[in-house]
Amino acid sequence: MPADDPIARYADRLGDPLLSGDLRGYLTGSLDLVFRLPDGRFALADYKTNRLGGIDETLTAWHYRPAAVEAEMAAAHYPLQGLLYAVALHRYLRWRLADYDAGAHLGPILYLFVRGMSALEAPGALGPPCGVWSWQPPAALIEALSDLFDRGAST
Repeated sequence: MPADDPIARYADRLGDPLLSGDLRGYLTGSLDLVFRLPDGRFALADYKTNRLGGIDETLTAWHYRPAAVEAEMAAAHYPLQGLLYAVALHRYLRWRLADYDAGAHLGPILYLFVRGMSALEAPGALGPPCGVWSWQPPAALIEALSDLFDRGAST
């Protein structure tokens, strides 16, 4: 993946031996929302209520600025969860849409940190909104991971 892809920095963490014992929990979750965009792509969203400030702090949009959200995403392994959700959506759409094409039909993955989403406090016109993390995974990555699940690990 390109170096500027938000997942590229996270991918190295997948080799962490501590993660191998935690994977079971990532296979029992459920998608919060799948919706169709005006361009015909399907996006998925997961709502999070994580508290990104101290217990005694009054939370503001600043606590959910893009850098803080990205750090929380990596710490909680949410990119992995989102990738697995995208594979599940891919498999569902492949089954349900006669003309399915991953490149044309798969949209972004969104993580919505609801405590930080505020219309009153925006980070600025040029930056992403507070409390929102999004990623458009390459269709080839989703297809390859789905194929890997079909085959299983090679020995």
